[in-house]
Formats: sequence, C-alpha cells, structure tokens
Amino acid sequence: MATRMSGRERRVQILGIAEEEFAAAGLSGASTETIARRAGITQAYVFRLFGTKKLLFLECVDAAFERMRLAMVAAAGGASGIEALTAMGQEYNAMLADRTTLLLQLQGTAAAAAGDGEVRDAVRASFARLWQSVADTAQLDPVTVKAFLAFGMLLNTSAALDLAEVDEPWSHQARTRIQPGLFTHITTETNR
Repeated sequence: MATRMSGRERRVQILGIAEEEFAAAGLSGASTETIARRAGITQAYVFRLFGTKKLLFLECVDAAFERMRLAMVAAAGGASGIEALTAMGQEYNAMLADRTTLLLQLQGTAAAAAGDGEVRDAVRASFARLWQSVADTAQLDPVTVKAFLAFGMLLNTSAALDLAEVDEPWSHQARTRIQPGLFTHITTETNR
C-alpha cells in the first residue's frame, strides 16, 4: 500500500523532477506533462500547485541560485577578503559537479537572454542575491567581486561544455587553476 504524500512532500518531489527536466530541456523544451507523469500525478495538479509552467521554471532556477549562494557563504565561514573568495571559489567549483544546479542557472540565463522580461527580472533578482552575498561576505571592492564572478561564469561554461573531457591546448588553458594573488593587479583604475 502506497503512503500518501503531504502537500509539502509532493511539492518537493515535483520540484526535484522539474529541476531535472528544466535543466535538460529549458523552459521551452521541458514538458509539464512529463513532470506530472514522472511524479505520478496529473498535469492539472502541477498547475494547481505552481500556477504556470513559467512560474515552476522560475522557482527551480531560483532554487539553484539559492543552493549555490548558501553553499558559498557557508564555505566562507567567518572569513572575509581574499580568504573568503578562496573558500567560496573552491565551493563553487566543487558544486559545478551538480549538473542540475549548473544547467538550471544557465537555462535561466538563456531564457532571460531570449527576451522574456518576466524571466529576466526573476533571474536578475536571483543573480543579485548571489552577487550581494559574495560582496557582503568578502567585503572587497566591486571590481574584485566582478572579477571573481566573471571567473565563475568561465567555470560555468567550462563545466557545461565538459572541457575536462577535451584534450586540447585551449581547453587545458581554460581549465587552469586561479593562483593566489590573481586579484592584486585589479584596481578601480584598471577596470571600470
């Protein structure tokens, strides 16, 4: 006899399935019918819980950004400055192994870039919270925070393209580790 799920448990189940589907296929390509079938419920129930496919997508994308944000802040512990960036960067790099979280962030950004204002605003808010958490934790100038997050975007691209599987000089260069002292040459005068 199957155990009946509470509304909260069902919601968590659907979000987990939806994250996998949206990570793989994006907002346009994912199917709420497939999400419902995998959850063993009706498509109407998905809509009753989340309203629309887009709202479900946005909740999944925001959750991916939030997982990353919370993990990075936790990794920094009580550190600030370059020590905080180092710890957050190591955690971020480790979390890229979670393809669902990585791809949800990229799918959200791609949908925003495709011109959907509602998606753009929601993804912008998720990215803003990530940015502000890094800035507040590190307590460094905006240019250093920007450089740090720019390297994060390169890590996203490298992970999404599975560059670790490519044995070419350019892919080795793209995967080079960031060395201590990298940010010392960056000032507000060198990057505005």
